[in-house]
Amino acid sequence: MGHDGPKIGQVALRFGANDFGSLMMEENVVSSAGTTWRMTLPEMQRLIADAGYQPVRRRQDYTLLGAAA
Repeated sequence: MGHDGPKIGQVALRFGANDFGSLMMEENVVSSAGTTWRMTLPEMQRLIADAGYQPVRRRQDYTLLGAAA
């Protein structure tokens, strides 16, 4: 995500994104692109909440696992 990545993620939520971060099934895709950004779950939850949304965890089929924060 780079230095501005977290802020861009928050803006993306305002424009309709429904997923701040997701499970990468193939990590080699990300690393092959030269991306090395890592973000912790608590940081992701804080950024989502700071953007005015309630962070929740879900399965890949979009069933909710419950509130994350």
